[in-house]
Amino acid sequence: MESQDCTDLAVVVAKPRTESVIDALDTEGVYDADRSVQPWDAESVAVPVTAPPETVEVREVVRQVGERRLRNLADHLRQRGWSEAEIDAAPSSWAAIGSVVLVELGETPRPAAVGEALLALHGEADTVLARNGIDGVHREPDVTVIAGEGDTETVHTEHGTEYALDLAEVMFSPGNKAERARMGERVQAGERVLDMFAGIGYFTLPMARAGAEVTAVEHNPTAFRYLVENTMRNGVDGLVHPYRADCRDVVEAGIDGGPVDRVVMGHYEASEPDGDGGYAYLDHALDALAPGGVVHVHETTPEALVFERPVERLTAAAVAAGRSVEVLDTRRVKSHSEGVAHVVVDARIE
Repeated sequence: MESQDCTDLAVVVAKPRTESVIDALDTEGVYDADRSVQPWDAESVAVPVTAPPETVEVREVVRQVGERRLRNLADHLRQRGWSEAEIDAAPSSWAAIGSVVLVELGETPRPAAVGEALLALHGEADTVLARNGIDGVHREPDVTVIAGEGDTETVHTEHGTEYALDLAEVMFSPGNKAERARMGERVQAGERVLDMFAGIGYFTLPMARAGAEVTAVEHNPTAFRYLVENTMRNGVDGLVHPYRADCRDVVEAGIDGGPVDRVVMGHYEASEPDGDGGYAYLDHALDALAPGGVVHVHETTPEALVFERPVERLTAAAVAAGRSVEVLDTRRVKSHSEGVAHVVVDARIE
């Protein structure tokens, strides 16, 4: 089949700005999602647009003449000679996180070829990682480099928040993007917040950027190092008080300023019973929360118990503490595994 020539617009930007520029172009309505980002020179990329942007700062607007780009992974794999049966077994989803593409391969044939195709599809990326799972008490990722330079450290930009991280050392869930943005919208400037499982600043950073004062606790030393770096990177180090510790120890020692207005429990197992009739983390969350404060409880819940189980656990912990619960919102964040959902319950505790 003869290829058809076409003329397409693109904007040239520095590689580190790729994600933030795509977000801004998408908001303006001129990002062309049907075409892929392409390398421009050693330091920059060409991001496809449908019209010159009016609100986004770019280096230049260019015209790219030639064959229309391959639009998706299937197109790239066909070009590499894959059969339709092989393409059906290829990954259906992946995530570009800064300069790294993170993908779950499953039963995919020829992983290295998939990695090269993903690099061709994402011109801003230089490494492709296969995600194999999460291990250990610190929830450290198990990943394998399948293509590219192998540099797993990157800076990911999301709704204006910058996250520096090493994807071989700390976990990052692309499926939590909307929830991270939501937490930045929920808080008010001047609120006092406890983030019990802060990680690299997943929820801490959007909340602090909104003006909240956040006590951020993280036990994993690598994640904690990035948490501190990210507070400075985002200009919120004056609003974030980081602790490398067990969050229960921080609560027991007493949070500076007394009980907080809001507690974020972003760990999947934060609502688990402790085996002695209480709850290992819920009890401490309630101890830290001022009357009328709000708690956000994350949980991985079997589909048959979605919302019912986390609400029951939260209510039982509150009753034991002589307090009452008003459920404000319940949300499905994403599918966690077959038959299991990642959910969050927002509740006011009187």
